[in-house]
Amino acid sequence: MNKNYTIDQLQEVASQIIDSASSKILLFYGEMGVGKTTLIKEIVKQLGLDDVVSSPTFSLVNEYVSNEGERIYHFDFYRINDEEEALDMGVEEYFDSNNWCLIEWPENIKNLLPLKADKISLSANEDGGRSIKVNQLSNNSTT
Repeated sequence: MNKNYTIDQLQEVASQIIDSASSKILLFYGEMGVGKTTLIKEIVKQLGLDDVVSSPTFSLVNEYVSNEGERIYHFDFYRINDEEEALDMGVEEYFDSNNWCLIEWPENIKNLLPLKADKISLSANEDGGRSIKVNQLSNNSTT
């Protein structure tokens, strides 16, 4: 999917990402302030969570449970110093859990990423809107 969108179209974009995902591992790429967390909040909402969603910048991961009892993990690896920190928190167990894993700043743990994931690249447009590109990955060498 390649698409330009505005905040008014966020629900539609989130729905398309969920419906077309090749796995439950979603990797969010983009500069600071481009809207990664905002998009993740909408995805989590559409997965059935009525609670407040916030970025786990300092805790590295927030865990949510949907109304249907499904676990959703939201990672933010912006402040991680090396991949060993992610290993110490058991990141591989999260990835192998078959639960939704929504990952901001995945480039900071590129050697630990699962072989199958969806890469979501966000960028800001001059008109204030956003561009999104979604690629299905079959190995982590292309991230």
